[in-house]
Amino acid sequence: MGRAATIARRSFVVGSVALLGGVAFGYYTYKKPVENPLLDDLDEGEAALTPYVLINADGITLITPRADMGQGTYSVQAALIAEELDVELDQINVDPGPPSKAYYNTALADESVPFPATDRGPLAQLARGTAGVVVKMLGLQMTGGSSSVPDGYDKLRIAGAVARETLKAAAAAQTGLSKTRLSTERGVVVLPDGKRIPYQALAAHAAKIEPVRDVTLRPSTQWRLVGRPMQRVDMFAKSTGTQSYGIDMRMEGMVHAAIRLNPRKGGEVIAYDASAAEAMRGVQKILPVTGGLGVISDNTWRAFQAADAIDVTWGDAPYPAEQDAHWQALSDTLDNADQDAKPRDDGDVDNVSMTVEAEYRAPYLAHAPLEPLNATVLVTDARVDVWTGNQIPRMTQASVADMTGVPARDVHVHILMMGGSFGHRLEDEVVKRCTELAIALPGTPVKLTYKREEDTAQDYTRPIAMMRGRGAVSDGRVIAMDIRVASPSILDSQMGERQGMNLPGPDATITQALWDQPYAIPNYRITGYRTPKLGPVSSWRSVGASQNGFFHENFLNALIHAAGADPVEERLRLMSDAPSRKVLEAVAEMSDWGAASPSGTARGVAFSLSFGTPAAEVVQIAMTDAGIRLDKVWVAAEVGRVVDPINFENQVQGGVIWGLGHAINSQVTYADGRVEQENYFDFEGLRLHQSPEIMVRGLENRDHVTGIGEPPVPPAAPALAEAIFQATGTRPTEMPFANSFTFV
Repeated sequence: MGRAATIARRSFVVGSVALLGGVAFGYYTYKKPVENPLLDDLDEGEAALTPYVLINADGITLITPRADMGQGTYSVQAALIAEELDVELDQINVDPGPPSKAYYNTALADESVPFPATDRGPLAQLARGTAGVVVKMLGLQMTGGSSSVPDGYDKLRIAGAVARETLKAAAAAQTGLSKTRLSTERGVVVLPDGKRIPYQALAAHAAKIEPVRDVTLRPSTQWRLVGRPMQRVDMFAKSTGTQSYGIDMRMEGMVHAAIRLNPRKGGEVIAYDASAAEAMRGVQKILPVTGGLGVISDNTWRAFQAADAIDVTWGDAPYPAEQDAHWQALSDTLDNADQDAKPRDDGDVDNVSMTVEAEYRAPYLAHAPLEPLNATVLVTDARVDVWTGNQIPRMTQASVADMTGVPARDVHVHILMMGGSFGHRLEDEVVKRCTELAIALPGTPVKLTYKREEDTAQDYTRPIAMMRGRGAVSDGRVIAMDIRVASPSILDSQMGERQGMNLPGPDATITQALWDQPYAIPNYRITGYRTPKLGPVSSWRSVGASQNGFFHENFLNALIHAAGADPVEERLRLMSDAPSRKVLEAVAEMSDWGAASPSGTARGVAFSLSFGTPAAEVVQIAMTDAGIRLDKVWVAAEVGRVVDPINFENQVQGGVIWGLGHAINSQVTYADGRVEQENYFDFEGLRLHQSPEIMVRGLENRDHVTGIGEPPVPPAAPALAEAIFQATGTRPTEMPFANSFTFV
């Protein structure tokens, strides 16, 4: 077969083009075809028509490369492909696919440019397009930043359409009929006489022809799946307890491992005595790993017990040992350090007489998903296999290749379903420690499971942060806001120390969801400060927006109160973005804002634009003799297109519960260099009896699509803080609120 046909089968060009000043960027300049990784291991009769669609005699598999951590990402991705492929979700299998540059996540580029999400002008779009090209060149395959739907919304539908039209072309070649006379439905090509040819029967022929790339996406009026309530593809398995997670991994000849790491994260092992552990039943080996020791045993429980039995002398922490010193470091940074960035400086802040001042604090927070960290690794001379839940498969593949000396192409990372993450699986330390153990046991599968207590102690938390604000009001209006925020750098910790990618320039997460809020305050300045040498940190659900939403909106509410204005009306007056205004108007209408609150209740409102999605929330609390009770929450968010209304509502409700629970109950603190919290009993989420009724509305007023997994989190804490202030006259300035208020 000719070279042109070979290249065509291995390539997939997305055909959506945006014209900017006469320059065609395609879906951000897809000039070079992307290699299709599914073609590397095809069996006879199989067709990989794009990197997202694999068809053989047994069925149809849709590749869903954005990781599923319980948020339904596999289902949403599958639905986007299936919409154009003309199959139903009960006809397909899903597979996350291999690590591959083909699965780069272009939507991540939107957060990397110095333009607010509300700016859709030519220069901002050019910057996003350029950043998208860089993401493609790097092959950045990552799940996070509420990017799965915006990345796949066009890309996956086009993949389904390419596969559909290629199958029709195969049927046309077999039957001698014109492709224009053929149609498709429920996984078959329909001939003019009504005869149906299943896609599986066309796979072998379709694999030999050039993919049909000139496709037209169907209008929304013809959609069967997108925009309608769906049953998730994992619904049956999760409802019956048959869903398999990484922690369920079983293999012939597998050994089980536990780990004991220095509780002063990053500290050394000075000395240890493992004699008691080595004598315990089932224990096979005690092995050194970076920062601690690993135990190999015949089951996980015995490995846990043996790890606890090792007598270890630990070295000191490379950060302040006591919690007060962490807060002091933030204060010193705000007092003495040079700024990391000043992304917004409108008006003339220095010449405004400031009348309102405040300091707010946000603690370290653990990820604490239900499924503790785990990984299984098998090292042989020829290849390495890794089975784990993971959000960064290509980075993990590169790390394991570097550790083992096995070429990256021979490191096979098998992504498994995760029992939660919230950013936890953006780290691959569990894979690295398991790989260290597997290198010492070549040919033997090693499954490493962290104890819950070890998982909590070793977690790379959300950064601690401190904000100082000054503001001014005049004639019932907010006229000035000057916010300075200090925090350790996620980029330094996560991408620098642990991934070896020392990125230049400011850390945008420090000022995330501060500088880009769509308020036209005349004098408006945001400054970020990078605090060094504190506890190791990482991305946490909604990243910098999680604490900055609390800082910004809590302080804005304080200024609005000082002005004597209404919190919704003053926000609407200041709002400079039409879709954001509609979000505020929607939540006000939903909650009947302005009407008298029920007796014994109080309300607060907050807005935050994060990850391109404007979200507004009204929280209503009830004051009881026993304390504060969460009563109701109203949420509105603008995403451009709601792909699955049920999943959308679930994601929003989950984000609200996440935001409220951590604002009320949760913190991570250090003593003697060690994390003081061990498990859910002292790192408590929101209890079922505390959970409010949550009403949700998704708006579709924009022509571009954004995600919803993270944006509901930032407004929750400040809306609750304002409700508490309205009820008590005291404004919460530090999370968790339970340190200062009683909740029931």
